[in-house]
Amino acid sequence: MKTPYVNELEPNRVITTSFLVHSKEIRQKKTGDLYLSLMLGDRTGDLEAKMWDNVGDVLDEFERDDFVKVKGLIQVFHNRPQLTIHKVRRMDDSEIDFGDYFPASRRQPDEMWNELRGIVNGLQNPHLKALLNAMLDDEDVSHRYRRAPAAKQIHHAFLGGLIEHVLSLCALARATAPHYPNVDLDLLLTGVILHDIGKIYELNYERGFSYSNDGQLLGHINIGMRMLAEKVRTLPDFPRTLRSLVEHMILSHHGQLEYGSPKLPQFPEALLLHFLDDLDSKMECMRALIENDRQVEGCFTTYSTALTRAALKKDRYMTATAEASRSRTPDASAQAEARFNAPENRPNGNPALQSNPSPGPHPPPPAPAPPVIKPQVASEHPLFRPKPDSIFADKLKQALQPKQDN
Repeated sequence: MKTPYVNELEPNRVITTSFLVHSKEIRQKKTGDLYLSLMLGDRTGDLEAKMWDNVGDVLDEFERDDFVKVKGLIQVFHNRPQLTIHKVRRMDDSEIDFGDYFPASRRQPDEMWNELRGIVNGLQNPHLKALLNAMLDDEDVSHRYRRAPAAKQIHHAFLGGLIEHVLSLCALARATAPHYPNVDLDLLLTGVILHDIGKIYELNYERGFSYSNDGQLLGHINIGMRMLAEKVRTLPDFPRTLRSLVEHMILSHHGQLEYGSPKLPQFPEALLLHFLDDLDSKMECMRALIENDRQVEGCFTTYSTALTRAALKKDRYMTATAEASRSRTPDASAQAEARFNAPENRPNGNPALQSNPSPGPHPPPPAPAPPVIKPQVASEHPLFRPKPDSIFADKLKQALQPKQDN
């Protein structure tokens, strides 16, 4: 087992470990010298790496999808860990355990495969059951379906990701279909199981995740349509109208023309398949974004182009908020101590709390006398107070003076 993994790296430490090379670029410094920009990875995540010196010695030593052993310094750059490589060499396949470098489903492939076959055997429609069994009984399909990722990098991008995604959709289909009386569950489950089946040939996943030649030329929707046509030819009694419905679900499951669907969903099962597929892929995308984010500080991940947003690291946010609240609020014992020591609560400072030598209850303190309010004469009110050196003031004084008897 290799160590450390990407998710175990700590800043300001020199490490020696191994990685799979996901990308390799030769770039030029401002001085004209060359340097290497790499994306390295293992089963726990990706790591950006740079090699600034002695690049000429290793320029042709390794390529993309090779395994390399590196020695270098982990630093923080733009709030993300980055490896500055001091030494690097290519590793032979005999030196590594493939399981250390490829992310994989937490579930066992055979366990998921048996669950999927059980769902197919539970279908009531004999034509749909026969179609799915014909597809899954194919040895090459069976092998690839257990191992293929659901995508190159957006969602369920790990070994076994496709079948894990399909089983998740099967659970969602079983939960939502009974809510809509016009939805045929068998037809919906058939669309779920076949909608992405072309990905088993669209992607390469033996060393790294990349597109195959057919994947580049055709895409998984067209590959899936071709696979469906081959199996239907072995089922001469398969209804033509039912075949069109299954084909439409494969063609329309992306939901929008701009997202690669040749057709928009045009019946309930096709529309529901699209929304369930979109929901499950986005929820998995957000889970992976939060779990694998390499931001050193802050409660938000880096921006995700797939989700068109950054995601909140909820656990870090809740922990940081709770710690900030505790730092601002003294504990209850400190508050009680402060109240006890307040001058108004001490016996010597409050006559009502002073000891009384006589037995019996303490008499209550006398109530304070009400303040004496002196009535104000109208002439003393500021509004009626004349300004000095004013003709009007002199006349007002004369008018207010009491008349004297002659």
